[in-house]
Amino acid sequence: MKTRLETLAHRLDAPLLITNLVNIRYLTGFDSSNAALLVEPGGGATLYTDFRYIDAAREVSDVDVQLAERTLLVDIAPKLPRAVGFEADALPYAQWDVLRAAKLRLTPTRSVVEELRSVKSAEELQTVRRAARIADRAFEALTAETWVGRTERELAWRLRELMHAHGADDVSFDPVVASGPNGARPHATPEDHLVETRTLVVVDFGARLDGYCSDCTRTVSTGALPERLRRAYEVCRAAQEAAVAGIRPTMTGAEADRIARAPIEAEGFGDAFGHGLGHGVGLDVHEAPRLAPASDDTLQTGNVVTIEPGIYLEGVGGVRIEDLAAVTDDGVDVFTSFPKSLVEVG
Repeated sequence: MKTRLETLAHRLDAPLLITNLVNIRYLTGFDSSNAALLVEPGGGATLYTDFRYIDAAREVSDVDVQLAERTLLVDIAPKLPRAVGFEADALPYAQWDVLRAAKLRLTPTRSVVEELRSVKSAEELQTVRRAARIADRAFEALTAETWVGRTERELAWRLRELMHAHGADDVSFDPVVASGPNGARPHATPEDHLVETRTLVVVDFGARLDGYCSDCTRTVSTGALPERLRRAYEVCRAAQEAAVAGIRPTMTGAEADRIARAPIEAEGFGDAFGHGLGHGVGLDVHEAPRLAPASDDTLQTGNVVTIEPGIYLEGVGGVRIEDLAAVTDDGVDVFTSFPKSLVEVG
């Protein structure tokens, strides 16, 4: 079985300098705040890091480890091949300028490692599934508590505590709790105002385990809802379930998005669904592939994606329902287990 480094090396036409720390971790298992990895076409890799991490780096297999100064690229630039590719989406201009000053012939590359990362191994899938299970259990515990009269910020912090209590190493991102009109903001920030009755509360959360993320959104009610909110929930749920049932490998991200968008538009909520259907999840909470109207990414077996349509009614409230799922040979395997029927909290 080829290692990840070997798979990458055999795809290269020229040496590639990797500076994205998540990509370095993916390829080598080495996790630090200061590293670079040079991968040669056909095989061979050199890992550079400074004194703080050198002992850990020497435990990495299949790489030549080189000690460098803390100003990493300044030190290693003269030692690199005269012609080298770099990660255009990861290398800041100032660091590119350091390489240019060393008179290297620099070729920008995009998504070379990210394409490998987008297809998960069985072990990766199992880790993401476990992270999703932790998040599910934490949210279930939160729904057993009182919500009305507590602040969004308090509930978000409590959810963070519960994810740690259920085994998360960390959260994937700061949890979002958005109630009432605040729920009409897809990326709302929890505020200090109190959760009221007879409204919807959008909760977006995820657990991180062994470096891998989960991502889930559920929307709950705090009592009997106004008709417009109740209808928005029903339409969003039906669209989300249609996407779960309809997504297949080989379709594009735009085709997947359309499965959920079409019924939302048909019910008159099209203008209230302003983001894409989903995105990949792994070592980063946002990865390839992208599921959106303009996406030509092709879904593959082994992708882990979110399926998260939303309806956002300015000044009234919002709803988003998000599952995390792996693309399989004949559909998707949903990791999220918390119910999508409308749960009422007190």
